[in-house]
Amino acid sequence: MGNGLFDCTGKVTLVTGGNGGIGLGFATGIARMGGDVAIWARNAEKNAAARQVLLDAGARRVETYIVDVSSEEAILAGYDQLMADFERIDCVFANSGASPRYNSIFDMPTDHWHDFQKTALDGAFFTLREGARHMKARAEAGEPGGSLVACGSLSMFQGLAGKAEYAASKSAVAAVIRCLAAELGAFGIRANVVAPGLIITPMMGPADGPAVQYLNGHYAPITPMKRTGAVADFEGIGAFLCSDASSFISGETIKVDGGYMIRG
Repeated sequence: MGNGLFDCTGKVTLVTGGNGGIGLGFATGIARMGGDVAIWARNAEKNAAARQVLLDAGARRVETYIVDVSSEEAILAGYDQLMADFERIDCVFANSGASPRYNSIFDMPTDHWHDFQKTALDGAFFTLREGARHMKARAEAGEPGGSLVACGSLSMFQGLAGKAEYAASKSAVAAVIRCLAAELGAFGIRANVVAPGLIITPMMGPADGPAVQYLNGHYAPITPMKRTGAVADFEGIGAFLCSDASSFISGETIKVDGGYMIRG
């Protein structure tokens, strides 16, 4: 049930890729504060499971949709359905992305570069643009406000050998966010980036599996907080950026990395 400073009651949040990982963590924080949540993702079974998690967490209403954000047409249709169902949009978390596959720029096929950007860059741009369009219309009708959020990465600040398609998409979306913040502030609409550090998600395998054990063993000792991140670490930032508590924060990149980037 929503209450207090981070109250999200009455607010509708769209989370792309919200049926697992960071997206579900972000959505869960909003659910705990009484918000309504719409999820766009491509796996119906995972969508159903995520919906129950969010309802159990306290969301008043949760709807899930099969939307492929690599398609502008699918995004437009998705918003049409969302607005028909909820009649408003208050927060958008453009979280859907793709995983880099290559270890060298010389191994990366041209078609992979273009296909990657369809989801990671173009999909985020169109999702944010259309969300902003609805927020602006609401502001012009007399109710200003709204929160646009993009999922960034520490690759915005540090080079990753062989991962140019990934880093390029994150840096470009961050630039889009800053432009949106500059353009839409007059309507009470804010735009920010959340930049995760290493976050252990179910996609990496079981907690006692070799991949997770390696990542924890390597990164925890060199992170000031002496651990890697978890999906639950995004609950607070989700509720904060959705709620009115963040109403004067715009154009920022908020790192969620346990202090990793401040190491000497």
